[in-house]
Amino acid sequence: MAAVIYLHGFLSSPHSHKATQVKQWIGAHAPDVTFHCPQLTPYPAQTQAELKALMEFLQPEPIWLIGSSLGGFWATWLAEHYHRPAVLVNPSVAPWQFMPRYLGVDLDAYHTDDSYRLEPEHLEQIRAADCAVIKRPDNYWLMVQTGDETLDYREAVAKYSACRQLVEEGGDHSFVGFERHLPEIIEFFRAFETASSD
Repeated sequence: MAAVIYLHGFLSSPHSHKATQVKQWIGAHAPDVTFHCPQLTPYPAQTQAELKALMEFLQPEPIWLIGSSLGGFWATWLAEHYHRPAVLVNPSVAPWQFMPRYLGVDLDAYHTDDSYRLEPEHLEQIRAADCAVIKRPDNYWLMVQTGDETLDYREAVAKYSACRQLVEEGGDHSFVGFERHLPEIIEFFRAFETASSD
């Protein structure tokens, strides 16, 4: 069976709206696909270790990645290192730029009781994880909305310029109407596997 890994955004959780939509859609329409959404902390080294362990656990089955916001950064890291397809939804392309404002303060997760405190070494860790050059452009589908109030969508359009892109006018950082794209997202993943096996 194929596996979808959904990677949520900064301080979010598996209970986020889009994660729930993906889980429910797969359960109803893709019984041959399993769904995984790990709880990610803002600590980059810990996130990398947990994602590596999950990839090793799921292999050799096909693994498909969906990343939203900061999850898009991590989906890129996985896609580049493991040659996996990834759909990026309003992704963060340079998270070390927004993270300094959160240094040294207590951070509460949106959907859980977890709290975190970022330190300067965490910025160094996430910069070290950056895939500055996209070496596998065919692996990606970028989905952004121009009304994103949190991130500048143009940064993602530029970074993933060689990749398939969907740029929708309006919307917001949550990507309004995301669920309507789920059938085509799964088709994108299935086509990747077909092309890879040819």
